[in-house]
Amino acid sequence: MKIPNIPNTFTIILILIFVSCSSARSGVHGFCRDKSDRDDQRSSIMSRNTIPYTLPWDDMPVDLSFVYENEKPAGKHGFLKVKNDRFVFEDGTEARFWGTNFNSAQCFPSHSHSEKVAKRLAKTGVNLVRFHQMDAEWSTPNIFQFTKGKNKSATAGFDPESMDRLDYLIYCLKREGIYIYMDLLTYRRFKTGDGVENAHLLDPPLREAGKAYSTYNRRMIELQKTFNHDLWTHTNPYTQLAYKDDPAIVLTGVTNENDLFTYPRYEVVHEPYRSELEDLYREWARAMQIKLGAGKVVFDPRGDINMQNFFIDITTDYYREMIDHMRELGVKIPISGTNWSINTAHLTAQMAGDFTDSHAYWYGWSWSKDDKSFMNDPMTGSRNNMLPNLAYYRVQDKPFFVSEWDNPWPNEWRAESSLLMAAAGALQGWGGFAIHTYRYTLDESVDMIGKPITSGAIGGIYYRGGVFDTFNDPAKYGLFYHAALIMRRGDVSPADKTVNIQPFDILSPRGRAYELIAEKHRVETVLPGYTANSDTVISTSETYIDINEVEVLSDTGELYRNLEKQTGWIDSPRTKAVYGFTGKEGAIQLTNMNINVKTDFATVAISSLTDEPIRSSDNMLLTAVGRSDNTNSLYNAGHTRQLEVGHGPVLVEVIEAVIEIETSRNNLRVFSVNPGGFIIGYIPSEYKNGIFSFKIGEEYQSMYYLIQTI
Repeated sequence: MKIPNIPNTFTIILILIFVSCSSARSGVHGFCRDKSDRDDQRSSIMSRNTIPYTLPWDDMPVDLSFVYENEKPAGKHGFLKVKNDRFVFEDGTEARFWGTNFNSAQCFPSHSHSEKVAKRLAKTGVNLVRFHQMDAEWSTPNIFQFTKGKNKSATAGFDPESMDRLDYLIYCLKREGIYIYMDLLTYRRFKTGDGVENAHLLDPPLREAGKAYSTYNRRMIELQKTFNHDLWTHTNPYTQLAYKDDPAIVLTGVTNENDLFTYPRYEVVHEPYRSELEDLYREWARAMQIKLGAGKVVFDPRGDINMQNFFIDITTDYYREMIDHMRELGVKIPISGTNWSINTAHLTAQMAGDFTDSHAYWYGWSWSKDDKSFMNDPMTGSRNNMLPNLAYYRVQDKPFFVSEWDNPWPNEWRAESSLLMAAAGALQGWGGFAIHTYRYTLDESVDMIGKPITSGAIGGIYYRGGVFDTFNDPAKYGLFYHAALIMRRGDVSPADKTVNIQPFDILSPRGRAYELIAEKHRVETVLPGYTANSDTVISTSETYIDINEVEVLSDTGELYRNLEKQTGWIDSPRTKAVYGFTGKEGAIQLTNMNINVKTDFATVAISSLTDEPIRSSDNMLLTAVGRSDNTNSLYNAGHTRQLEVGHGPVLVEVIEAVIEIETSRNNLRVFSVNPGGFIIGYIPSEYKNGIFSFKIGEEYQSMYYLIQTI
């Protein structure tokens, strides 16, 4: 029996406040910025059929670590290597990663916290953590300073307490079969005590790490080398290995989102760095027999082939110098230059690394101090979601990794993203993913998805520290069980066909050629000067899939998306799922299964937890999740402006669906699992003529259900 949601006292008070507001009122605390923000037009999850479902920070309702038991400890297969366009371990085992980022303070937890979080990650199938922002000054702790108070005049030397915590975290993760992606230069604030001139000019938010000056300035490069030496030669007392000698550390990159190509965001303007770059440019131009005028050089690369080529050469030299230095230290693992590519020229410079890496996000915010507006579009209805951008940065003959991706809260449709990304990545044969991010902080009592943005900023950025936390977001982290199985176990097959896309030159824009291909065929960029290997080669200016096409089916037949209906499905032997606005679709017929979702928006996924396909498995996990938000969160009518961040417990909309599974098992049963891992009830079911059928969402409502034989 469904119990209707009854507004509590707090909600009623808010309604009265909204009714009394004037549409002319504005400001950071002004709820009624316009008419659409009034109470009778507000958007709230509490108007729907919901249940509390807060994922505990130190545990998970279901434990799937047994599926990966033979992968413990991390490093058992030897060091990670590159073989053609794949990551493989020394013993020949192919490496595929489903991971997350640990940001800033989360890289330095207490020993007890490390033990719990490592086990929690293993339960969901996560097998990689990227350590990000370890060097961020605004974080407490960070690698240079464990506590705030003392004014450190230089970023030299690591804090012993920070390193002890980092060491123990690596030890705990390794023990649970979880590998490490080690970031290097990310958000370091160079200081005068470091011997960096005019260090105060390199200080504004989003320009930490001396972006882009640190890619060519000799002093900052030497400081990076010192940091790298101290990190890679550091011996972890818990593993008894130097970082360079630990096969549990599998990937690294020279610098994070740091380059000369990002103009005008990273425009070179400050002295003496601007003059230093001009001297380098004039020296390069003389060697290239390019005549330059006597006037001051403007480092605007847009449409300037000479400037782009100069940036390619100086960036390539930077990457090679840093990679050579790490090789001299004894670092054995694959190294990338950086982890995004702004254009074809920048991607060309990435060829200096062992693999390419890129970042992609599905959001569009104001998220300033005074404006909490954001983009709330679903990915399922878009040709140009994150996948085309990522596909562009995967080049022929090199492995590819996605070290940051996200469809962050409060986008109400984000439950479509985890499985879509994992499935497309598996189809493409990418090396893996790390969502941005697991957490920024270490507190152990947070009971809501995102911290109130209105409470302040981290590192001067108002969206940082709340909306990106995924550790207790049912709509994204709640689906990691299935995403990990898809990516790590290979539940979605690699594409049968490869399409090479070839830019005309380094100034070529990405074009429309990439739209939808990442869900149909394997796609690789072939840079100018390289020879395409596949039978199908098109230019970036061509459209491979007609721009009026609204359906895409993978050449394996396992993935499908309909842009018009805004739905998609995954149909593989061991994982099946439907996602998007499935409630408008009626019954979706998959191989040996029908899923008929009654709720308008949902992701419903079923995975076999054995080596058997679903049709003969005796143990399966079903996850059903859609909208998820904080209690008493409030938005405008279009859910594009946040009015109240809300509080815990997290609420999930109850998903109603009828499931029919063709199976040889006549003794299956379905039971609901609550956030604490308790069975709260057995779902009525029927086995008839080889079909096992049941309905979720009416009795014993949950988001997790186990299907097992009696």
